[in-house]
Amino acid sequence: MMAMENFKQFLVLLVSALSVGFVCIVFVLRWVFHFKEGLAWDGGLAEFNWHPLLIVIGFIFLQGIAIIVYRLPWTWRCSKLMMKFIHAGLNILALILAVVSLVAVFDFHNAANIPNMYSLHSWVGLAAVILYALQIVLGLVVYLVPITPGFVRAALMPVHVYGGLFIFSSVIATALMGITEKLIFGLKDPKYKDSPPEAVFVNVLGLLLSVFGGLILWIATRPHWKRPAESQLRLAHNDDLAAAASEAGANGGAAVTMTTGGDQESNGEPRRRNGKGEESAAAGRINI
Repeated sequence: MMAMENFKQFLVLLVSALSVGFVCIVFVLRWVFHFKEGLAWDGGLAEFNWHPLLIVIGFIFLQGIAIIVYRLPWTWRCSKLMMKFIHAGLNILALILAVVSLVAVFDFHNAANIPNMYSLHSWVGLAAVILYALQIVLGLVVYLVPITPGFVRAALMPVHVYGGLFIFSSVIATALMGITEKLIFGLKDPKYKDSPPEAVFVNVLGLLLSVFGGLILWIATRPHWKRPAESQLRLAHNDDLAAAASEAGANGGAAVTMTTGGDQESNGEPRRRNGKGEESAAAGRINI
């Protein structure tokens, strides 16, 4: 396998991103079950709670992993087609969770006679979901359909990459707007401005989401951590095979040498009696 430049730095950032992402999920679960009404699908506040939970799990965490999955050096042995399916699968799962979270919000609003789509959070959030769906469709059509010409794939790749990073950043920003909006409207006594425990806890969640987004964007934008071209991977694979064959040949040669030396040792007396010429020839065979 090809060596990654600054592998230790990559590993530290990757472990940090995964750890912060898991902590974000734990925080939103704590928020939902400790400070809120838990989870249900009954049109009440507990149904609304599916929205922040599924957004953090799917639209933020899973989308972040999908963005950097190509950069994991352990996946470089996998075929590019397999990695495309993994990348697409993670994004599709994230989209499904995001859509379910939107259904929960609209269902709760309709049941409580709350207007829909009036805040900036809702506008940016819905736009992010629509763009994300279009991004997935574009990726499936262009990069998984084998009849797409190579020059079309190359021309659209910068758009695809930029679109993914832009949508991911927009989702982080939308989540920060959403949790702030929820605290302002939801906290009555004490109010949000009085910094009750729930407000402090959720503010920390917002900071963690920002850190997770920053780590993912940093990993995704380092050019030296990009998955090598397939030609480079094939060349590295051939070099690994050649090195393995050379090592196997060396081990085999050593075994032959040891066997020959054993024969000389066991038959030393007859060879010495046969004269110096045979002894020299035997020594020559051992050195080879």
